[in-house]
Amino acid sequence: MTTESASTHHPARHVTQPPVAPATTAPIPPPQTAPISPPRRPTDLSTPPLHQPIPFRHRATGPLIATDCAAAACVLACHPATPVLLLGPLLMFLTLLHTHAGLYRTGLDPAALDELPALAGCAALAWCAAATALTAVRPERSPGWGVLLAAVAATSLLACAARAVIYRVQRWSACRHPRSTLIVGTGPAVHQIADALFAHPEYGMRAVGVVHADTGTTTESSLPVLTSAGGVNRAIIQNSVRYAVFTGAAAGDRDTPGLVRLLAARGCCLWQVRSGPGSSTGVRSSSGHLWGFACSRLDPYPRPGAALMSKRVLDAVLASVALVPAAPILAACALAVRLSDGPGVLFRQERIGLAGRPFTLLKFRTLRPSDERESATRWNVSDDRRMSTVGHILRRTSLDELPQLWNVLRGDMSLVGPRPERPYFVRQFSRSYPGYQDRHRMPVGITGLAQIHGLRGDTSIEDRARFDNHYIESWSLWQDIRILLLTATALFRFGGS
Repeated sequence: MTTESASTHHPARHVTQPPVAPATTAPIPPPQTAPISPPRRPTDLSTPPLHQPIPFRHRATGPLIATDCAAAACVLACHPATPVLLLGPLLMFLTLLHTHAGLYRTGLDPAALDELPALAGCAALAWCAAATALTAVRPERSPGWGVLLAAVAATSLLACAARAVIYRVQRWSACRHPRSTLIVGTGPAVHQIADALFAHPEYGMRAVGVVHADTGTTTESSLPVLTSAGGVNRAIIQNSVRYAVFTGAAAGDRDTPGLVRLLAARGCCLWQVRSGPGSSTGVRSSSGHLWGFACSRLDPYPRPGAALMSKRVLDAVLASVALVPAAPILAACALAVRLSDGPGVLFRQERIGLAGRPFTLLKFRTLRPSDERESATRWNVSDDRRMSTVGHILRRTSLDELPQLWNVLRGDMSLVGPRPERPYFVRQFSRSYPGYQDRHRMPVGITGLAQIHGLRGDTSIEDRARFDNHYIESWSLWQDIRILLLTATALFRFGGS
C-alpha cells in the first residue's frame, strides 16, 4: 500500500437576535478538525471535532416505522387465512425496503400521496419475499395470489393514510415550534428564502441570520450577517440552530465545503435550494420544494444506520472466513521472514483511523529500521537496499498486508476504506492538502478506491485524498464488494508497492 514506512423585512421582527461578532473580511476557514492523538475528553466544548458530528435526529422516523409495521400487522390480522408466521419476515422485509427507498428520510414538504407508488412497490416486494420464505418452510400454508394482491393493496393504502396523519401533525407542530435557521448565500435569493420561511411557518424554520462564505460580496438584510466561523458558532449555540439553508451552488467557492462541514458537525440539518429557471440539476429530487424552490438534502457525512452496520458485518464475516484459508499462507510468510531477517516477524506501527483515533497496525516485517525516528518519519522504503529478497516478494505481492485481517476482525479497520497513515504524515498532509483530514470520516481500510486506480506507494497524496473523499460521499455496500473484487484481480498482477 502506501508504504510500510520505516518499521515500516420580516423574520427579524419575531426573533430576539443574539449579539454577534461584527462582520469581518476574513474568509470562513474549514472547521476545527479532530486532533491526531485526541485527548480522552474534548478540551473545547464549543467546537466539536469534525469527525464526531452531532447527529440530527428526525422526529418523524420513529412514528413512520411504527405506522408502517402496524399497517402490515393489521392487514395480516384481517386475513384469517394468512399464516401468522408471515409477520416476522414481513415486517423485516418491509422496514428494510422502506429504508432503502428513502421513505424514512422525508423532504421539507412530505406528501403521503406522492409516496404511494413507492409504498405499493415495497409492500409488493415485502409480501412476496415473506410468502416465499414461508413456502420454503411450510408449503401447505402458502398464501394464494389473490390474498397477496389484496394484502399489498391494503398495506399500501393503510400506510399512506397513516403517513398523511403523521405529516399533518408534523406541520401543525412545526408551525407552533419553528426551529432556528441560518441562510447561507448572497444576492436576492437570500431575501426570497427569508420571506418564504416567514410567510409559511409550516416548514418549521425561523431565520435568525445570514451567513456569507464569500466576503467579496455584501448583502443588505434585516438579519444579522455572519462572515466568520466564530460568529457562526456563537449564532448556532445562542439560537439553538437546527437548520441551514444554502442558496445557489453548495460548492460555489472554496470556503463553502468547510462551512457545510462546520454546520453538519453542529448537528444542523442542511438543505440546498435553487431558484430561477433552469436551476434544477435535471435529476428528480425526492426532497420536494421550499415554496417552489427546488431543494435537496446535503449530507457531508456518511449516514449511520443499517447500511453502515452492514459494512461492519461484511468486514467481520469476510475477515473471519478469509483467515481460515489464509492460515497456511500466513504461516509460510512468517517462517520465510524468520529465516531471512531473524526474530521479529510481525511489524507493529501506529496509524490513524476513524475520527483521528490511533491504532496499532500489523504487517509482516520486510525491513528493520535503524531507529524509531526513521520508523515514524521515513516515507518510502520500497527501494531500500537493506530489504531482503523475501521482503521484496512480500511487498510486491502485498502478502505483507495479510495480518491486517486481524485488524479488521478487531474493528480497527475495514476491508475497504482510505488507507491509514502514520501520525507524522497525517499532520503534514492535513496542513498541505485540503480535504485530507476529511478522509477520517470513514473507517480506514486494507484497500480502497484510490488503490484500485493505481494510487499506491509513492503517488500523489492530493489525488488519493480526492478519491478517498469521493468514496466516502458515494459509499454503498456494493461499491465495497466491487472494490474487493478488483483488488483480488490486482493481486495476480503483482501490483504491490
